[in-house]
Amino acid sequence: MDPDFHSDEEGYLDGQLLIAMPSMGDPRFSRSVIYVCAHSSEGAMGIVINQRAPNISFAELLEQLKIVPSEERISLPSALNAMDVHLGGPVETGRGFVLHSADYFKAESTLPINDSVCLTATVDILRDIAKGSGPAKALLALGYAGWAPGQLEDEIQSNGWLNCPADPELVFDPAVDRKYNRALDSLGVDPSHLVSDSGHA
Repeated sequence: MDPDFHSDEEGYLDGQLLIAMPSMGDPRFSRSVIYVCAHSSEGAMGIVINQRAPNISFAELLEQLKIVPSEERISLPSALNAMDVHLGGPVETGRGFVLHSADYFKAESTLPINDSVCLTATVDILRDIAKGSGPAKALLALGYAGWAPGQLEDEIQSNGWLNCPADPELVFDPAVDRKYNRALDSLGVDPSHLVSDSGHA
């Protein structure tokens, strides 16, 4: 096997988590945890996994998209009624993105990120979830976070983000409020020891 086979992918963070540092200058990303879906020399794209969208439930979203008529909403499984809608980031906030377990795959529309997590951004997956034929685990987000070429690398360099491998259990954990501390824990970082000045974390 050619030893340089993976050299063009070195340093890319697909399938990793970004954890916002206290020095993060953008308030939209304060204490955020982002799952990186794609990262290359052309830029990066990820989904914030620990911010709930206010004022909308998954069942209401299904109704708004006319996937489930309002009279049928009451018959949805309770797990669906309780499912959070997340704020995935500030780009294309009217569009839904679903991070999900790899047991669900549509050839035309599913992007496998690694062995355990995929991304699908078509309405079909919402229909399948509503019918009970969707993935075992799913996180629905409106919008995504995007970076221009080199921008994410610059932000990491200037102490804006920590990164670590993504544990699917953490990604799909319904306890959204615990994700930030759990992600830091996975790196052995105590949140109370993080400081804003670069180089002193």
